[in-house]
Amino acid sequence: MVMTMLILMMVFFMGNIMFVSNRKHMLNMLLSLEFMMLALMILLVMGIMAMSNQMFMLMIFLVFVVCEGVLGLSVLVVMIRAYGMDYFQVFSSLKC
Repeated sequence: MVMTMLILMMVFFMGNIMFVSNRKHMLNMLLSLEFMMLALMILLVMGIMAMSNQMFMLMIFLVFVVCEGVLGLSVLVVMIRAYGMDYFQVFSSLKC
């Protein structure tokens, strides 16, 4: 179980590295965020199964993950409709 948790933590940190290194495209950033959330969800499931059988926290986490994915995809669609691409280097996302 300890080895599995170490592997999942490495997957999470690889997702962090992918998130930092793939800053050019919005879609790549969203995929790396979902990769990190998947690793966190599996770690949370393993922790909940080891301690108790309360799945309430897992459901709350899944709701937040789904909301994060929906918001990210909606921002991606708005960016593609407004600018025609999902590059971050072409425009500043802080402009109104």
